[in-house]
Amino acid sequence: MASTSTSPQLSTAERAWREASAQFEDYLASECGLARNTLEAYSRDIREFIATMLGRGLDRPDALHPAHVQAHLIVLQQRGLALPSIARHTVSIRIFLRYLHLVGLLSHDLAGLLESTARWRRLPDTLSLPDVEKLLAAPRPDERFYQRDRAILELLYATGLRVSELASLSVGDVNLHVGYLRCIGKGRRERIVPVGTAAIESLRAYLDDARPMLTRRRPDETSLFVTRAGRRMDRTAVWRLVVAYARRAGISRSVGPHTLRHCFATHLLHGGADLRIVQELLGHADVSTTQIYTHVDTSRLQDVHQRFHPRP
Repeated sequence: MASTSTSPQLSTAERAWREASAQFEDYLASECGLARNTLEAYSRDIREFIATMLGRGLDRPDALHPAHVQAHLIVLQQRGLALPSIARHTVSIRIFLRYLHLVGLLSHDLAGLLESTARWRRLPDTLSLPDVEKLLAAPRPDERFYQRDRAILELLYATGLRVSELASLSVGDVNLHVGYLRCIGKGRRERIVPVGTAAIESLRAYLDDARPMLTRRRPDETSLFVTRAGRRMDRTAVWRLVVAYARRAGISRSVGPHTLRHCFATHLLHGGADLRIVQELLGHADVSTTQIYTHVDTSRLQDVHQRFHPRP
């Protein structure tokens, strides 16, 4: 829970905004069921927004006007923030404005006046299948962490897991006999995801050979993927691993764990998978989030149209 205590050195305006921010963070944590990373990102966005409003001389939330919000977003754009980051700021501010109106700190609901973030979306970066194959083959068998790293890459591509979901997996979350794993996604939503044969084989080799060696000094460690010291790998370590192997594979484009998630979704849809099934596999709460992948491969859309429309 966020603290609502304020310092006596704060001005009346700063105190009013800080109390509103603290109450909003409590609301996010207790009522919205957001993932910790999302909660922290929204809170940072709102603290930055409030700092801008104080800098413009707004002494209370009810003094807000749509022009103030628009000016803040323009400043973010001028700073060179990527479109997805600005879109997230927009979402944060929309939720904050709606909350202020809900609790009576804002007389008018300004949230509905903000532009929908749908038009901020850009097409996800994906790799061709040959590039994916080169990335998966980048770990070399003579290297110490070959089995672990190969298993991580295979699992990311086979399941479309977010890097935070993969890093939080425990050994007990994976059932290699059935070919499924259990993960906890955004909003603490649990889902079951099938694992392909190649990933199962890589995981089995890692669990049988490499992981026992890595955890020999920490036999009680339950994390699926561990460091050389036998501790849970965090998402930063996984991200660096993917970046390093992409560079080794000769892929010049920017590649990270989320790239493999995009590849997973795009390649499934290209192969004819149903959009709703891909939505479930990715753990998207809204199918509109998944629909962005239907724009990546226009050739498939054209093919479907020509095959099934009565007048192609």
